[in-house]
Amino acid sequence: MAITAQDVEDLIRKSFPNATIQIQGDDGVHFQGMVIDESFRGLNRVQQQRAVMAAIKPKVDSGEIHALGLTTKAPE
Repeated sequence: MAITAQDVEDLIRKSFPNATIQIQGDDGVHFQGMVIDESFRGLNRVQQQRAVMAAIKPKVDSGEIHALGLTTKAPE
């Protein structure tokens, strides 16, 4: 069963419950997303993106998610 953009958002939301999250992708394995969360304040982009990727790591490791292009930032 292919994973949906909503499934990816739900996985990320478990780790970032107060974040603004937008995920797009309709082929079931390639996604684009934006995650805006206060916890990113003071972190560089690599640190921010690693935190988000940790939230979906099991699905990436299993091959259910092939790619997630990310934009991350703290709220303005």
